[in-house]
Amino acid sequence: MDTIMNWINENSDLIIHYAVQAVLALIIFFIGSRIAKFCEGLTEKAFDKKKVDKAVGSFVASIVYAIVFAATILMALSQLGIETTSFIAILGAAGLAVGLALQGSLSNFASGVLIILLRPFKSGDYVEAGGKAGTVKKIEIFSTEMRTPDNKVIVMPNSKIMGDAIVNYSRESTRRIDLVIGVGYDADLKEAKAVLKSVLDKETRLLKDPAYTVAVSELADSSVNFVVRPWVNSADYWPTYFDLMENIKIALDDANITIPFPQMDVHLHKED
Repeated sequence: MDTIMNWINENSDLIIHYAVQAVLALIIFFIGSRIAKFCEGLTEKAFDKKKVDKAVGSFVASIVYAIVFAATILMALSQLGIETTSFIAILGAAGLAVGLALQGSLSNFASGVLIILLRPFKSGDYVEAGGKAGTVKKIEIFSTEMRTPDNKVIVMPNSKIMGDAIVNYSRESTRRIDLVIGVGYDADLKEAKAVLKSVLDKETRLLKDPAYTVAVSELADSSVNFVVRPWVNSADYWPTYFDLMENIKIALDDANITIPFPQMDVHLHKED
């Protein structure tokens, strides 16, 4: 017992030093773990505010928590005098190995985060992305699910979506219908133009502002082509498109204005 007391008396400064270091390490660990939890909750709230899928928000929040918590442990060990350089090197090497092994998945994950942050589209939008078109149903961590008009489900990797052009047909409230209507060269262009305008004037779903355009655009090989460009609400695009195509054909037929089709003349020569 005397030996122990003598050792304590001789090393009291060292014991006090390490005790203080241990207390500081515990304080760092306690505060760091609280900060990690706070960052996790803040991340989840930020994703909830942007109305992002809860699974995605929870996943990103857990990653934020793990990073902050790992940094806290390293700081606490460093405060105790433990050399953390080797730990950091090991973690770095492990992270590099995992990154190389999961390169494609990490690329999809990073692209998913960009989709969430930049919001080029949202659930319910009709988009063209990665060479496919459909209505967005779910935006997940590694992929995005779309549904085509004929009810096919497309699961698209997020990296492919972000690596290509994205066309969002639903973001704006209005869209322009672009039609090309060809009439014969023998047709009266003024009459044909008047017929096209009369069809547009009868269509109640067309917007007054901006006004529609009807103009000659091309003297093609077999026809004189008109561009017909009315504006509609995005929700009315396809019903209006189909009805205009039908009504224009009927109106031109009633006015005896032909819509020509490509023709090829074949000449036969007889040799003696």
